[in-house]
This record gives sequence, structure tokens and C-alpha cells, in this order.
Amino acid sequence: MAKTEERITGLQKAAILLIALGPEKSSNIFKHLKEDEIEELTLEIANTRTITPQVRDEVLDEFYQVCLAQQYIAEGGINYAKEVLEKSFGADKARDVIGKLTASLQVKPFEFVRKTDPSQLLNFIQDEHPQTIALILSYLSAAQSALIISALPPDRQADVAKRIAVMDRTSPDIIKEVEKVLESKLASLVNQDYTIVGGVDAVVEILNTVDRGTEKHIMETLEIEEPELADEIRKKMFVFEDILLLDDRAIQRVLRDVDNSDLAIALKGSNEEVQNAIFNNLSKRLAVMIKEDMEFMGPVRMKDVEEAQQKIVNIIRKLEDSAEIVISRGGGDEIVV
Repeated sequence: MAKTEERITGLQKAAILLIALGPEKSSNIFKHLKEDEIEELTLEIANTRTITPQVRDEVLDEFYQVCLAQQYIAEGGINYAKEVLEKSFGADKARDVIGKLTASLQVKPFEFVRKTDPSQLLNFIQDEHPQTIALILSYLSAAQSALIISALPPDRQADVAKRIAVMDRTSPDIIKEVEKVLESKLASLVNQDYTIVGGVDAVVEILNTVDRGTEKHIMETLEIEEPELADEIRKKMFVFEDILLLDDRAIQRVLRDVDNSDLAIALKGSNEEVQNAIFNNLSKRLAVMIKEDMEFMGPVRMKDVEEAQQKIVNIIRKLEDSAEIVISRGGGDEIVV
């Protein structure tokens, strides 16, 4: 890959990768990028005239190797990733790939904690200060954090959730100190000035995983204590693509309250799986009409798509709150029939 690296920039590689992946996969990637990143990539893609098979294959090969390295690091850390990559690609290639990642990949502290059983960890941290608990949970998977936050006393659940949501940057000295308390062996990996952790997205992922009762208690408390924060969290708690979590009966109930024009615009920016889930729950005549509307309306601004999708999401949340529909969750909701 050395020759390609000398000829093209990282932005050009990203554009080549998106072109090679095709429009459907690339559009899904765009959903996770910032506006300025999308603009830069779109411009680069537009300016890309020809791509030789050799360059395309080299870019795809590099992307594959970096993905492998990230997976190996997640499984066993940098040393494990380096060892596996050396066996697969040789020492030089392994060093090259790991080198690319160390500049951008943040290997999270508390790696040993993520491999600890949540119930054992709960016994260890439940008497700690809520800020300490929030810091630790920010580094765990959403499933682990959901189990722990659900088991905390009700008066501490919302406090911890709020601290996760408003957490921005944490001094490495504090992280190291907490790691020492938890007998961490990975404090040496924290080598940056500040580590980004927590945030609204982190608490949203946790709340999407806990049971409905815990989520409701936390949100009701936050609405009283931090109404703006609660509103920001609620907007992110259920995205349009999560309509796949609903069964057919619930989707049909939702669609009764959705304006057809909003539905057509919302589906313009959704993937094929979501579109099929919607169309399968419409009458054949209405499905054909919506598809025709989507075809004839032409290009639609992403802002309009997001607004239409948010309208439908608001309807879903309202119907869930009134117990007219049930959203399938991974946090142990019990449905009595």
C-alpha cells in the first residue's frame, strides 16, 4: 500500500472507498458523519474522474486491514492485534496498520472492567460517588451499563444518567486514579491530554437498553431537574430506523396517525429494510401511491427527510407512552398476555 499512500490523500482514499462500496452503503455511512465531512467527501467524489482497478483494490485492502486491526484490538488489545496481524500480513504490514490506528483510535481505559461480570462490578462500585460510577459506565458497553444502572437505587439512577450525559472531557489523572482504585493494568494506555467520554449519545444508548420502568423513572427525573437535557436525550432515544423493532400490528397502528406526504419523504432517506417493513403493512393501493410519490418528488433535502422522520418518531413515542404499542427492548421488559 506504500505506493498508493504516496500518491493519494486520506480524503481521496475515503472517496474511493465510498465509490467502491456503492450508493446504498455509502448513504448509510453518510448518516454517521458531520455536515462538513459530508461536504468534503461529496466534493471529492464529484471530482474523482477515474479510478484504476489497482488503486481501488489497494484502498479496499487497506480498509480491510484496518477493520481487522480494530476488531483484534477490541478483542485483546494492541499487543494481541499486532501479534495476529504479524502472522497474517507480516511484521512490516502489521506495524504499518497499527501505526495508522494509534493516531486516531482511542483504546479505552477500563478494558479489564469491560470483561468483568456486571453483577460483580456492581458490588464493587455501587457505594462509589455517582461521578465515579458515571465515568466507569461511560467506558462499558450499553448492555453492561444498563444492567448496572437498573440495579442502582432509584434515587441514584437519574443522578448517574445525568452525569454521563453532561460528561465531556475527563482529565487522564482522574481516569488513572479511578483505574488504580479498580486495580487497572491499562493506565499506561491513557496517553492523551484529555479523553472524550460519556455524552448524550452514551446515555441514550444505555437508556435504549434498560427496561422501560428504569428509563421512565430516569427521564421523568431529568425532565424536572434538567428539562433541556431531557429533551435532547428524548429526541435521540428512538430513531426512525428503529421502526424495525415494532411488530406488524404496532407498525399498522403507527401508520394510521402518519400523514402520507410525511411518510413518502421519510422513506426517501431510509434503507430498503425499513421501506419493506412499512410497505408490507400498507394496503397494496396505498403502497403503490406512496412509491409513486417518492419517485415523482425527485431529490429531497436531508433536512426535510429528518424532519419527516422525526414526526413519525414522535408519534411512535406518544403511542408507546399511552401503551398502545410496545417497542421490543433488550433490557428485560415483561409483556403480560
